[in-house]
Amino acid sequence: MPRVQIAEGLSFSRLVYGMWRLGDDTDTSTDHVIAKIETCLAQGITTFDQADIYGAYTAEAILGAALRARPDLRAKMEIVTKCDIVAPIGRYSDAPVKYYDTSAAHITQSVDTSLREMGIDQIDLLLIHRPDPLMDHHETGACLDGLIKSGKIRAAGVSNFRPWDWELLQSAMSAKLVTNQIELSLSHIAPFTNGDLSFHQRHAQPVMAWSPLGGGALMTTREGLLATRLDAIAAEQGVDRAAVAVAFLFAHPSTILPVLGTNALPRIATISDALRVRLDRRDWFSLYEAALGHEVA
Repeated sequence: MPRVQIAEGLSFSRLVYGMWRLGDDTDTSTDHVIAKIETCLAQGITTFDQADIYGAYTAEAILGAALRARPDLRAKMEIVTKCDIVAPIGRYSDAPVKYYDTSAAHITQSVDTSLREMGIDQIDLLLIHRPDPLMDHHETGACLDGLIKSGKIRAAGVSNFRPWDWELLQSAMSAKLVTNQIELSLSHIAPFTNGDLSFHQRHAQPVMAWSPLGGGALMTTREGLLATRLDAIAAEQGVDRAAVAVAFLFAHPSTILPVLGTNALPRIATISDALRVRLDRRDWFSLYEAALGHEVA
């Protein structure tokens, strides 16, 4: 499994296991969660993506139960989590409206809660989950710097930020933001041309891709040119559509780390098949053209 240097002394597996559906599984038992982790580790997938809001604010605790039962697993993992979304569910059920909070008080409280829920001493990477229109970049930046200096987090990044949002927050920080987790797939190709990938490629900043299978749509759609071309390449290379869709992201010259989440152990066991797929430029553009819905200009 290739690895990507995220920060000094911190590297991630090129494929990341996403835990956004952890709390939605029909089986959230500790044994089943441990089985998922071990199935990932067996493939060299060591990076696990969380967020405080996942599972209506339950997913971190579900992971924490597994890590308490098997404390040896923590040393083999990198744990990413996110904060700043306050939704009227779970621990915030009394919130009158969904909103974002990038205040120092909220970020610090969120980090402390995440550490406690997961039963860990340090978060490897903390992401600000969504751009906050009311963000005081000086306050947020100083808070993130402080969390790194305190050792509560090893590194900080963002999610769903545009280049100008990134630059605003970075301007108020001593530490470097290390990644941006954005929606990116054959179902959402705008970042290839809207400047998002170009910005991070220029600065040699790896990008994490959430929903790289289009929320599952790339696996289930049976009609259309994109489905036909995915199936053709998959059959030729002896893999499934998911592997081809992920390989499409790997082929881009920027460093993209797809975040894949599935609760089915057999599907988890095949995540790394994407590493076996080879797409030449014509293959890549055939998929891109199908995603566009027309040939390139």
